[in-house]
Amino acid sequence: MSLNLTSVHPKAKLGQQIEISPFVTIYEDVEIGDGCWIGPNVTIMNGARIGKGVKIFPGSVISGDPQDLKYKGETTFATIGDNTIIRECVTVNKGTTWSHNTIVGSNCLLMAYAHIAHDCVIGNSCVIANNSALAGHIIVEDYAILGGVTAVHQFVKIGQHAFISGGSLVRKDVPPFVKAAKEPLSFVGVNSIGLRRRGFNEESINRIEDIYRIIFVKNHNVSKALTAIEIEIDPSPERNVILDFIRSSERGIMKGYTNGKYEDNN
Repeated sequence: MSLNLTSVHPKAKLGQQIEISPFVTIYEDVEIGDGCWIGPNVTIMNGARIGKGVKIFPGSVISGDPQDLKYKGETTFATIGDNTIIRECVTVNKGTTWSHNTIVGSNCLLMAYAHIAHDCVIGNSCVIANNSALAGHIIVEDYAILGGVTAVHQFVKIGQHAFISGGSLVRKDVPPFVKAAKEPLSFVGVNSIGLRRRGFNEESINRIEDIYRIIFVKNHNVSKALTAIEIEIDPSPERNVILDFIRSSERGIMKGYTNGKYEDNN
């Protein structure tokens, strides 16, 4: 472990076989797991809890104070899961007293200049592409992908295996398994390619397509669509995930996109 030209607080808890590059600053209340690589000019501030095998590229700041005027210096955290890659100049702010923690899961890729604000929860195996910005209190479920320069409104929830096109403005919840694009953000299909890559069979994908056809194509409002799904679609894990997500949505789900016309399903 090289400490040349770095500032590592003696009380920081560091694992084994960590490589620390020059000009790194590591604060006192920091824990870093085994086998991590910390690139040049990285700053890891109080409250950081970093797993094993994490790579953090130059210029990133982990566990900086939340950009929230209500924050008064309380002890809060930013947690990074195992084997996550954090590219250049990414910022991950710690939580506020609302949840006390900002969480990025394992095996994620946060591309250059992405920003993860306070109290966000990012699942496992997610990709947040270049220059994307997540406001506070956002939930991104496992295997979701956000294209570059995506901006997400606070308290939005993005479902598992969803794919959001680059340059999108996300103001409403994005249900699981879908592709989202256009302005305003709208349903443009099921993420069938991503689902096949992750081992979903054709029967499951067809079932998901049938469900979203009822929600977004048949011009039902949400309550009527959910009732129709329960009547017409046999129970399955995918059906349950979709129904539970939509029923628990507080902001409402994004629009449908049919024949060139936007449909508000809420």
